[in-house]
This record gives sequence, structure tokens and C-alpha cells, in this order.
Amino acid sequence: MQERFDSMEIRTNPETFRLAETFAISRGSRDVAEVLTVRIEEHGMVGRGECVPYARYGESMDSVSDHVVGLPPDLTREGLQETLPAGAARNALDCALWDLAAKQSGVRAWRLAGLQRPGPVVTAFTLSLDTPERMEASARRCAGRPLLKVKLGGEEDMARLEAVRRGAPDTRIIVDANEGWSAELYLELAPHLVRLGVQLVEQPLSAGKDGMLAEIERLLPVCADESVHDRATLPALKGKYDAVNIKLDKAGGLTEALALRDAAREQGHDIMVGCMVGTSLAMAPAILLAQGATVVDLDGPLLLAEDRDHALEYEGGRVHPPRPELWG
Repeated sequence: MQERFDSMEIRTNPETFRLAETFAISRGSRDVAEVLTVRIEEHGMVGRGECVPYARYGESMDSVSDHVVGLPPDLTREGLQETLPAGAARNALDCALWDLAAKQSGVRAWRLAGLQRPGPVVTAFTLSLDTPERMEASARRCAGRPLLKVKLGGEEDMARLEAVRRGAPDTRIIVDANEGWSAELYLELAPHLVRLGVQLVEQPLSAGKDGMLAEIERLLPVCADESVHDRATLPALKGKYDAVNIKLDKAGGLTEALALRDAAREQGHDIMVGCMVGTSLAMAPAILLAQGATVVDLDGPLLLAEDRDHALEYEGGRVHPPRPELWG
């Protein structure tokens, strides 16, 4: 799809990237990453951004592409925040505009954003939901990584977690239930999570049905994911969550995500920076956001069988900032 303005051309391109192996969470599984790439060209310069439309939030490739149609000819990052709601479409456009501004000015995006020069950050590596036996084998292969994120949300969750801990006895572990537990199950599991050395649990209960988190003693830090999108969703988290998982696709781009990070810290939350299953292009702007975060989960490209040119460099459990050929 293509939209022409006076001097600006915006193109959206759906793309598919094969995964290295099937990736499963409590809501289902997939074998490919389906992403939407946005290219904004102006005066011979091209900026790029990537998003992952997410059905959990009512998004699809078509609906996100349709958001691009009819945008004003004087598109700016500031105006974009008022024109489109938080979500995947605004994210891809916002990140493409940051990239375009960096290329037009010859100044890196981190400097344009008033940030310190980014450095490499330790990232989690995700073990997808599977049988306890297979998850133990995966954990054993990944035992040398500094941080594992374990997908849970089913009847065998304790067996899965015990198996992962056997496979990776010394690795830091966080878990993500993806809204897959009831309040009663969470209360039952929480002491065992502590016993197994889990350092954080992400979104144990459904968004909108998480009020009990404010009424109980939280035995380990609880992080909001599906319950937090942008700053407008932040007040409802007070007293229920210890941390928030900021994802560019939920926040609607780097511009809002940076503001959300600052507001969340002011409200007393620790910061986790996460991602959808996407390519290095989607992770690149999130690395700016991830500087100083308590937990970073930007492993999308590690789950792929193929990635983009000028891909991010991962080594020793760390991901390095993007080269300008990729983004920013």
C-alpha cells in the first residue's frame, strides 16, 4: 500500500520471517513472525520502522495498514501522537520518522532524543511453552545465558518450571504467564516461584481482572504487560504491580515509550523493556529505551531463522546498539 503526500511517500509492506522453531505461549503457537514494515521517504532519504500487529489488541495487517491511509501531508512525530492511538501502526510510523530524522540530520537518533550514547544490554532469552521434558532440554542448551524468560500458563506449569530449573540451575529466571492463571492458581504457585529462585513474574492474571494483586502480599515482583500500554493506562496499575513491561508496539512508538518510562519510574515502578516476535529493525529503537532498565527482553531476532541485513549483534547474552545502516 502506498500514500503520496507533497514531498513525503509512505509505504507499508507486510513481511514474513521464519522462526528457528515453533514459538508457543498460553494463547497459541506460531512458526513465522509476521511483521509490517513502514518506509517513509522524503527528499531522497528513507526512514524505516517495523511493527507486529497483535490480535490480542484487535489488530491485523489490514487494520494497521489502513491507519496509514489519509494521514496529513505535514506528518510529524508530535502530530502523530494526536492523530493515531497507541498501537502497532503508530509505532512503525513513529520509529520510521525517528530514523528519517536521523538520516536527514546526520545525527544519531539517541542524540536527537536527548539520550546518552547507548551501550550493550543484557537481554533475556525466551523458552516457549512446551512439555516439561522439552523445556528442560531447551533450558540445558541455554544454561550459559545470563537470563531466561520462561513462558507458562497451563496445567503443568510447576512441572515445567521445575524442569527448567534442573536444566539451568544457576541461571536467573523470570516467568511470563501471559494472563494464563487464575487468582487462586497464582496464590498457590507464588511460594514455589520464590523457592525456585524466580526473580519476577509477568502478567499472571488477565488485564482488568488483576485487582487482587493490590490486596495480597506480593512474594516476588509482579510486572504488568497486557495491563499497560501507554501513560493513560499507568494510574490503574498503582498498588498492583511492581514493574511495567514497556513495548513499542503497545505504547505506539519510541516517543510515547520514553515518556511512559519516565512516568512509570515517577510512580515507583521498575522498568522492563520487552518486544513482540520481530526482526532487528523492531528491536533497534527499543535498545535506546532499554538503557538502565531493570529487565530487558529484546530477543526477537534470536528466535528467527532469518533476519534483516545489518542485523543487531548478540553476544554473551547481550545485544548491542544498532548500526546506522539498520536504524537511527
